[in-house]
Amino acid sequence: MSLVTSLRALTTTQRFAAVALACAAALALALLAQYGFAKQPCPWCILQRLIFIAIGALALLGALLGARLARIVCAALVLAFALLGAAAAQWQNAVAAKSSSCNLTLADKVLNALDVEALMPTLFKVTANCADAEVRVFGVAFEHWSLALYLVLAFVATSILLKLRRGV
Repeated sequence: MSLVTSLRALTTTQRFAAVALACAAALALALLAQYGFAKQPCPWCILQRLIFIAIGALALLGALLGARLARIVCAALVLAFALLGAAAAQWQNAVAAKSSSCNLTLADKVLNALDVEALMPTLFKVTANCADAEVRVFGVAFEHWSLALYLVLAFVATSILLKLRRGV
């Protein structure tokens, strides 16, 4: 059964819940890599964690809200954050991973401005630079797995928007 066929069978609430669950799983895998396998995160890794948290929170909110307009706003924001996440993952792979330092990159500036490390250091503390933070799973760079998930999340968010547009 294809992803499209599977999605058609899901309600809007179930789609939002699936997005939130996928984001929680992505975050859990990142923490497992960091604390279970000593793979230290760079600023781009932490920025992507933050984006997954934002997407998950918006999806959870969309699943809980009943108002159509509120769900449309949540789905649109999920789509926007998923595209931002995809851009961050691609940038990490194409540019940041080849740089000896992530200092003063966009990711570093965003994290410093939000001061998320002070909020929860076990989740948001940067402990590696971009060149040293390379992690591969089944021979595929971690950021490529993130990129793939962000694209799936964007697809699901689009499907939610289309379903809501039809008034279903």
